[in-house]
Order: sequence, then structure tokens, then C-alpha cells
Amino acid sequence: MNRIRVLCVENQPQYLDILQAMLQATGYQVVPATSGTEALLLFAREPLHGVLLEYDLPDVTGSVVRSEMKRIKPDIPVLLFSGVGNQTPFLIRFFDSYLRNSEKPDWAYSDLDS
Repeated sequence: MNRIRVLCVENQPQYLDILQAMLQATGYQVVPATSGTEALLLFAREPLHGVLLEYDLPDVTGSVVRSEMKRIKPDIPVLLFSGVGNQTPFLIRFFDSYLRNSEKPDWAYSDLDS
């Protein structure tokens, strides 16, 4: 079976593990990376269908990584996967799409938090 291969770039290993498990549970094959440098190396050599890219990486910003990815393989969609807050409307113009990354999922907010 040919599964969709997604490069997931997240600098926090615990979040990367969760994201990888969720995607694999729904049938995706995940190629994990924890830095921009690692992501670019994997992106250049791995057959991929898409990228989920965290913006705040330890070595370079997501916009730099995205630009290099588009230079290497312009047809691969690169989705911003971040909770960068007020910068989000500005940043999404440079990505193919956007997924919000939150330390606390929206469904977890309730009257119990007050």
C-alpha cells in the first residue's frame, strides 16, 4: 500500500511524538525532523507528499526552511504548523496552508479553567 508520506518538523520531541502518532493512526507515513537543517536534508532525499513545518525552530525560522524547500521541490505543499500568535495572518501568506499548533487544545478550555 502506498501511504502518503509527510515530513513533520517540530522542535519539541514530545510534540513531535504526539503528532507522529496521530498522523500514523490515520494512515500517514511520517518522516520526523526536529530542526530546519535536518528537515532540509530529509526533504531533499526523501519522497514526500507534503510538509507540516513548525515556524520556531532552534536553528532557523520556518520561513527560511519553506523558501529552500520551494526552491528544491516547488510542487510539494508546505503547511505552517505553529501557534505563533499575532504573526499568523502575516506568515500564512508564504505557506500553502496553516494548521494551528497549541499547547492546550481548544476543546480543553472550559468553565473549569476559571
